[in-house]
Amino acid sequence: MSDAPSSPAWQTELAVTLRLAAPLAAANLLQMLVYAMDVIFVARLGEQALAASSLAVALFGLLMWSFSGLTGMVAALISAELGRRRHAVREVRRSTRMGLWLSVLCGIVTMVICLFGQEIMLLTGQEPEIARRAGDFLQVVMWAAIPMIASNVLRSFVSALGRPIFATAITGLAVGVSALANYAFVFGRLGAPALGLEGSALASVVTAFVMLGTYAVAIMGDRRLARYRIFGNWWRPEWQRFRELVRTGTPVALTILAEAGLFSGAAFLMGRIGSSELAGHTIALQVAALAFQVPFGIGQAATIQVGYHYGAGNRAGLGRAGWIAILLAIGFMGVPAAVMLFAPELVLGIYVDTRAPENAALVAFAVRFMVVAAAFQLFDGIQAVGAGALRGLQDTRVPMIYALFGYWGPGLGTAIVLGFFTPLAGIGIWLGLAAGLVVVAALMLQRWMRRDALGLTSS
Repeated sequence: MSDAPSSPAWQTELAVTLRLAAPLAAANLLQMLVYAMDVIFVARLGEQALAASSLAVALFGLLMWSFSGLTGMVAALISAELGRRRHAVREVRRSTRMGLWLSVLCGIVTMVICLFGQEIMLLTGQEPEIARRAGDFLQVVMWAAIPMIASNVLRSFVSALGRPIFATAITGLAVGVSALANYAFVFGRLGAPALGLEGSALASVVTAFVMLGTYAVAIMGDRRLARYRIFGNWWRPEWQRFRELVRTGTPVALTILAEAGLFSGAAFLMGRIGSSELAGHTIALQVAALAFQVPFGIGQAATIQVGYHYGAGNRAGLGRAGWIAILLAIGFMGVPAAVMLFAPELVLGIYVDTRAPENAALVAFAVRFMVVAAAFQLFDGIQAVGAGALRGLQDTRVPMIYALFGYWGPGLGTAIVLGFFTPLAGIGIWLGLAAGLVVVAALMLQRWMRRDALGLTSS
């Protein structure tokens, strides 16, 4: 009974998880505020501008989420190395350096894809003018790709080394930078030219470089972090570590691609229904994504804690770390669900003027979509933390298969059938999103429960 949930070991693990998860969740929420700044300013430019930016951000965000997942596996590798305590400084430096190398390669791939943004939009059946404006947006925002992915590597490094508060503070700074840059470049304030939609993209580029520079300064200025000298000999390859990062991180990228692809793809599906539906979908998805950042942060903490115990060969410890994270996510997700159900217009008011007649259709659709979002909050939390805990075990291939099946089978299939072959239309697409989350959450949870039987806990 020494390992009962009320034992000191569980209490200690809970405290450690909270110390990690709280600043990471706060950083995630602040990151969403950075994205929200773009929406808030672009929404003032009109429905067409909002629709174009939502499509562009859907594509760019899909690439950023996926490549950040790939390079973010550096956190699991670092945690396992610290747990083993074998030449930790050298091994951590190698993992981080290769993560930075990989971030540059991923950023270049992103930029090439963004160059064909307009053509991609047209292939998905979007209106020509909206496709053109989305393409113009992508050709500016693509310059943020490398600094954004590299910042994610540095965030993983500082978090795994016990400095997650750095991520919170730096992302908080980014919110202010984004707001100021949007104000300047979108509307032509503070002596800057009025660039409209492209001004918002430029604001994202400025914000990304400020974040990367701030991470570098913070790391070099902290005694504990500076001793790893992660920027030293940056040209020296560590091909074995690079391959390990690619091997474990690629399934994570594909897992995120499956989930984010479903949600981003929903924007393209909604665009075929109507611009008001797409605008309402964009706002509602922003709200749901904001709520998701807390279990996402808990999942990141689970990766680090489970990874540490995995490296140390502590099966009981990794089990405690995973279950505590899952229970924390379940407990939290009831809060945003209640807000979406009982006060949707209060939340929507952050983004648009809910009383303005020209926004009536947008708001009506967004409120309906948020009802469905409230229903799937619990499952969203479980799948996020379940996947995070499994990453701590460096188990990424099968969870990838689960995600590809769940999101693109039941998820996308339900969205297409209900969205285009029934009167449900936009609501049908959101029911498809819910179906995908339910299936993936169930699969992730059962794999975590069977981790010992499957041999996942032997490092």
